[in-house]
Amino acid sequence: MNSFDKLPRTIKKTVRYINQDVNSLEKLERIERIMNRYINKKREELKKEK
Repeated sequence: MNSFDKLPRTIKKTVRYINQDVNSLEKLERIERIMNRYINKKREELKKEK
């Protein structure tokens, strides 16, 4: 079993969406900005908990 199989279903769906349905650089960059925003937000929350 590879690491991809161990990911939550929603993450796998997101990755599949990017691989199959993103057909422009602008769309990909938009998804990247959104994902990075929420990842960074969560990272800061976790750092504050320490």
